[in-house]
Amino acid sequence: MKYIIVTGGVISGIGKGVIASSTGLLLHTRGMRVTSIKIDPYLNIDAGTMTPLDHGEVFVLDDGGEVDLDLGNYERFLDIRLTRDNNITTGKIYQGVIERERKGDYLGKTVQVVPHVTDAIQDWVERVAHVPVDDSGEVPDVCIVELGGTVGDIESAPFIEAMRQFQFRVGHENFALIHVSLVPVVGSVGEQKTKPTQSSVRDLRGLGLSPDLIACRSSKPIDSDVQRKISMFCHVPTENVMAVHDCKSVFHVPLLLNDQGLVRVLEKRLNITPRLTPAALSLFSKWQQLTERIDRLHDTVNIVLVGKYTTLHDSYISVVKSLEHAALACNRKLVLEWVEAEELEPAVQAKDPLRFHDAWKKVVAANGILVPGGFGERGTEGKIAAIKWARENKVPFLGICLGLQMAVIEYARNVLGIAGAHSAEIDKTTADPVVVFMPEISKTHMGGTMRLGSRATIFTPDSGESITRRLYGGADVIHERHRHRYEVNPEYVARFEAAGLKFIGRDEKGERMIILELPSHPFFVATQYHPEYLTRPLKPTPVFLGFILAATGMLKQHLESLGKHERPSLGRYASFCDVLGVGEEQQSQQPQAKAAKKPSPLSGDA
Repeated sequence: MKYIIVTGGVISGIGKGVIASSTGLLLHTRGMRVTSIKIDPYLNIDAGTMTPLDHGEVFVLDDGGEVDLDLGNYERFLDIRLTRDNNITTGKIYQGVIERERKGDYLGKTVQVVPHVTDAIQDWVERVAHVPVDDSGEVPDVCIVELGGTVGDIESAPFIEAMRQFQFRVGHENFALIHVSLVPVVGSVGEQKTKPTQSSVRDLRGLGLSPDLIACRSSKPIDSDVQRKISMFCHVPTENVMAVHDCKSVFHVPLLLNDQGLVRVLEKRLNITPRLTPAALSLFSKWQQLTERIDRLHDTVNIVLVGKYTTLHDSYISVVKSLEHAALACNRKLVLEWVEAEELEPAVQAKDPLRFHDAWKKVVAANGILVPGGFGERGTEGKIAAIKWARENKVPFLGICLGLQMAVIEYARNVLGIAGAHSAEIDKTTADPVVVFMPEISKTHMGGTMRLGSRATIFTPDSGESITRRLYGGADVIHERHRHRYEVNPEYVARFEAAGLKFIGRDEKGERMIILELPSHPFFVATQYHPEYLTRPLKPTPVFLGFILAATGMLKQHLESLGKHERPSLGRYASFCDVLGVGEEQQSQQPQAKAAKKPSPLSGDA
């Protein structure tokens, strides 16, 4: 097993996750099986109880783990499935050590950070690194470990020490370290300063770790003399100093690193022999095609995201990536407008008419309206107002989690005439709770108590012609990831369906409403699950894909190109080249590409 550790210096949030993911992708294109671990040095057990405005999106895994958003990057770039154990926190480590102490596992010894906590960290990394991450069941060849925060943080000290010891446990030939540091550009002439990187590397070396590669983050390409200066003062060969400047998209970062010889350096340092299989070579070719296509996009699709955490865009990073992947498959450049839900409410109109007007101007002009997940009362009336606009004006709409619940409330109020309809989460005294608390969920504990992880959704027998089911290839059952405490009140379902709102996807018992659709609307779909957690750059997720198709006016043509129950060329399991009709996997090879049918607008023929 080979281990690559990724640390950060100067400041946090400079892209360690993207660089770690890009490194893994490049090794994957050389035939290596790669897994990833993210270390977060906070005391929380997991990210589940943290506000998105503080830490960004909470990413959910198949096993229900609520983890750091960087694990979403790993899954998307590497097309793998991780578990909650792939996210290590200080809270998890100390909880495990204390439990062992209470059971007497340390045989009366004084329990200390060194060696007990550092040993626990090393044991965890070594154990998780050997867990298969795909259907092959094969153990990974390389484990990439990203250490959150920056070198010198007090809370990171036990993990730095653990990695210092770990390099000797696994051996020099199995351990490499990439240090990501900021090279700021200051002054009127835009001079690039190396002192912060020098100081950061000096701190790292003082803690017993020496970087094998330095990834220099900067707003513009690093000058060659700056690169040589960093090499000289940080004791790293010049070719091991990688310049990672701001790119047009994160999809360009792997190619940028590849052009600078990152893989060559790692293969030499870790004595890795690549497996240049056709699949690996094809993956690299597809990634190149993806970035080339991004550079050539001209036509746009304008989507408005009506949320409540819009001041930090990382709060919705998986949603944004899903929109980007789907828009790219539709040969469109995504133009995403951010609208704070509160600004659509009458209270804001009274206090700040200009903000109210600007927010509604974005909603009215959008090609599609998306209402994502969230918790709490703030902004709910604004979301309901946006959904009402989408429904009445036939604007493509996609609701996720809370978005589904708000769509149900809007329909109850404005179609069923239940003026007081609300969610029990927001109004506990409402006489018409069309959204209620799930009975098995704890009301006393917050962390890890929601309906979490991959769950089955069963399509109803009469859903064969529904847009959503056809986008999923006519499947009877799908598995998607959930994260919620509230659900549609089953007592109101019959009234909703009698009035035209259809719940086409339900849980295994048929009691929980998972997917709703309005057949009389061009595209009015909402899901209780989070489809954004399973998107991939080369495999756009079906619900988002349908949403973008509808927003670009191509959905009808695409659906006409599919048979009633045939798997579409662009389902969750289709590759990017299948979608575009490029490379070796041409659309003509797909069973649904028959002369009697119109070509899909995504096949490259339209």
